[in-house]
Amino acid sequence: MAAKQVKYMKIRVQAIRFTASSKLLSFVQRKTSKLDQFYDQIISGEVYLKLENVEDESNKITEIKLMIPGNDLFAKERCKSFEEATDKAVESLRRQMKRHKEKIRLQMSNYKARVLAGDSIKLISTIS
Repeated sequence: MAAKQVKYMKIRVQAIRFTASSKLLSFVQRKTSKLDQFYDQIISGEVYLKLENVEDESNKITEIKLMIPGNDLFAKERCKSFEEATDKAVESLRRQMKRHKEKIRLQMSNYKARVLAGDSIKLISTIS
């Protein structure tokens, strides 16, 4: 029996204009690592936690960039807390990955249909 190989995506978290607590960093790592459940071909990810100097209490920004084959996905959210912003950004990326997977699936089915149609035409022309 072969052992199942587990692949972990590499997530880099960077706090800008403040020092992030280990609790916040572990929360961000935990939330972003769950994205692997929705799309298993994520190469790596970058998370930027930014604290803006504005009067508004919604001054916490989470930006997440995921590298996937042939594309990069990006989400940016501004909220009252980094946890809320991270949750919203992860949800946005989940929806983007779902659309990306549907697009890839449609392209593959169209390709297969063209290949099969092409083979049928070749078969008919060689028989005639």
